[in-house]
Amino acid sequence: MALRRTSIAVGLLLVLGLVLPTGARAASAPVWLEELTSPELKARIAAGATTVLVPIGGTEQNGAHLTLGKHNVRVRVLAARIAEQLGHTVVAPVIAYVPEGNIDPPSQHMRYAGTISVPVAAFEAVIEGTARSLHRHGFRHVVLLGDHGGYQSSLQRVADKLNRAWGGSSAVVALTEYYAAAQAFDARLAAQGYTPQEIGRHAGLADTSLAWAVDESLVRPQRLQAVEGVSGDPRRASAALGRDGIEHIVAASVAAIRARTAGPAGKQN
Repeated sequence: MALRRTSIAVGLLLVLGLVLPTGARAASAPVWLEELTSPELKARIAAGATTVLVPIGGTEQNGAHLTLGKHNVRVRVLAARIAEQLGHTVVAPVIAYVPEGNIDPPSQHMRYAGTISVPVAAFEAVIEGTARSLHRHGFRHVVLLGDHGGYQSSLQRVADKLNRAWGGSSAVVALTEYYAAAQAFDARLAAQGYTPQEIGRHAGLADTSLAWAVDESLVRPQRLQAVEGVSGDPRRASAALGRDGIEHIVAASVAAIRARTAGPAGKQN
């Protein structure tokens, strides 16, 4: 009777998802560095996980219909998908504090409530410190994934500086292909008949659809409108429209990372 009760209890736990077979646990091993212990990460690196992605977002206004953390959520989700497809890859915490314009007097997105901006020099110092830390721990390739256009040149400067110091060409990769793939979504929408005025450059049709496809909670559907601070017209945006763009960004990024990390990386410093 006791054995029967134990079997029933285990069966209920399996149904509820509280007990998983060993294989299922292995298949869902976290890709996020912050979800691992230090010894777990060390073992993961020793076992071949020598590529780390550094997702970089930004906290900025996106009109009345998109949340301030759009970039942070989007790059987190996409980084995890990219890492899973690459294999042997870990994802560092999202960097959410980036240059967004002057604070006083306010410029660019700082003219709108909720935007957080840091100086370019401070931002580049954070990126450099992050890359140096990860490289010191044994990662051979540190890949910078920037979801925002405003700091792409900063990422490249940091990568160039560290690669010169470490005597390699791919120890730090500023993955411009990630951002370029997001911009290529504009052309895909244009081919479907959407106008440049709709597609826009910020919080318009393209931007909103990509965010919606990643996480519907980022969008306020009842407030889809072109207002001050928005470039484009988001009224015909949808999650369905954005899924094609998301798939393209992930595929292009995976291919680019494989190509750019195929050679030897710089020595540890």
